[in-house]
Amino acid sequence: MTSAAAHSAIRASSSPISPATRRSILLLSCATFSSMVAQRICDAMLPELSRVFAVSLAQAAQVVSVFAVTYGISQLFYGPLGDRLGKFRIVTFAALGCSVGSAVAVFANSLDVLLLARIMMALGAAALIPLAMAWIGDTVPAHELQEMLTRTGLGSTLGIVCGQLLGGLLTDALGWRWAFAFLVLLFGAVGSLLWGDLRRQQALPKAEAEAQATPTPTPEASAAPMARPHFLKQTLLIISRPWPRTILLLAVIEGAMGFGVLAMWASHLHHALGLSLSAAGAIVALFGLGGVGYMAAGRSLIPRLGQHGLVLLGGGLLGISALAIAYIPHWGPAIPASLVGGFGFFMFHNVMQANATQMVPEARGTAVSLFASFLFLGQSLGVVLAAALIGRIGSSAVVALGGGVMAVEGAYFAWVLRRRGG
Repeated sequence: MTSAAAHSAIRASSSPISPATRRSILLLSCATFSSMVAQRICDAMLPELSRVFAVSLAQAAQVVSVFAVTYGISQLFYGPLGDRLGKFRIVTFAALGCSVGSAVAVFANSLDVLLLARIMMALGAAALIPLAMAWIGDTVPAHELQEMLTRTGLGSTLGIVCGQLLGGLLTDALGWRWAFAFLVLLFGAVGSLLWGDLRRQQALPKAEAEAQATPTPTPEASAAPMARPHFLKQTLLIISRPWPRTILLLAVIEGAMGFGVLAMWASHLHHALGLSLSAAGAIVALFGLGGVGYMAAGRSLIPRLGQHGLVLLGGGLLGISALAIAYIPHWGPAIPASLVGGFGFFMFHNVMQANATQMVPEARGTAVSLFASFLFLGQSLGVVLAAALIGRIGSSAVVALGGGVMAVEGAYFAWVLRRRGG
């Protein structure tokens, strides 16, 4: 049977997604929402943390970079754990663990204690997005995967909105500690709901449970079935292949220039235009709202533009938006610029996610976790580099540089995808 015929057969035989699986995906979306809130909630409060703890902005930015480093390194452990112990189970306990780390942050009396709390939070949050993606990749039919990732990505995108908005709003209105108190309640509630769904899954009849949890077959997996090796062998299997290496390298750049430099947008608007932390955080939160717009439009855009069209246009939109944010003399144009930038970024990022879940199907959990590791290690590098460069070349140049690199990356990724027929 040819590859095209095999793919058609798989599509024809794919069963519809059950209501129970859709409910599980909804809860996983809540988990990804919580993870992104925790990740971005410190962006708008950086100037206040700098003032409260009497440190420089670069030192205060460690609450972002330390979180990202811990998040990235943790992927090396969560990938194998998810493959061996169950992805949904790990996500459940990780969400509950984030609530504990958030509680430590509430009572932090120094920057060092706050950094320790952020490390604890990152250790839990690290599991939520990549293992949720991998669980969906195992469960959802291959021809519906990108669409379902687009829908479930709504959770993480809304998390960006709420994280940046609440970080500034709660810091201005009640104080920065209340932002972490909110996270205690959020992770506690999400973890409890996940626990209930995990018990439901465990109580399913054996045949039904296997039908829900069995990984979706793909042409690659069907053609070359493999016994699952240990983590080191899985990692070597992944990085020995050219296409996964390309995706991982692009993930580092995306993390540094997209997520990393984005952490400086609110501080730039606060210092350059004199906006309050609430106003600056609210404007940057529109970046996530633009991502929500893409999630709504993704179903029609994906078949029209194809993967190469999405990353090319997405990178270009983000580059133009970053240039506007960097040099506008008034805050008004920052509103549409942030919206358009978020729309473009998530056009690019959704294609990256889809390729990450499919680059090594026989080691999906480890592959997606490595992708997340490279993405957030890149973010950490971007935050540290951006905070250091702001003192040398100014925040406007840093914001514009981040957008420019993302535009170039989008053009390169589009070229690579065309060569692969994507």
